Amino acid sequence: MSIKKIKMNVRKNIALIAHDNRKKDLLEWAAFNKELLRNHSLFATGTTGQIISKETGLNIARFQSGPLGGDQQVGAKITEGELDFLIFFWDPLLPQPHDPDVKALLRIAVVWNIPIACNRASADFMISSHLMSEEYERLLIDYESRRKEFLLQYES
Repeated sequence: MSIKKIKMNVRKNIALIAHDNRKKDLLEWAAFNKELLRNHSLFATGTTGQIISKETGLNIARFQSGPLGGDQQVGAKITEGELDFLIFFWDPLLPQPHDPDVKALLRIAVVWNIPIACNRASADFMISSHLMSEEYERLLIDYESRRKEFLLQYES
């Protein structure tokens, strides 16, 4: 299986998402880490981005609200190589009206091998890693090569 490398720059593109019951937790985390976060480009779904930007002064580019397609916009940016890191404080106890979108976003993040922090502890460990202030090459299965190999089998 062919592997390719995708370069992450020193300045990471980080997406911030939180379900309603987790917005306060993400806001507190972002406020505590705002000086570290200033070194990166931040993106967020609508309401989450608005709250964090207002309370912390961080510059955050915003997508639609999650239930209105924001989760899918984040997923699309991951597949286009425009996001490096996902901090998604999701609520494991309440069903969400857009659960299929949430599952799809988490799946895309895994497929594209980007770091995912789903709670405060994992976000703390990841953002404090020395890799956050360095270039990093993440390894990714070369799906295009794999697809071409698969098609060649059926052309014979």
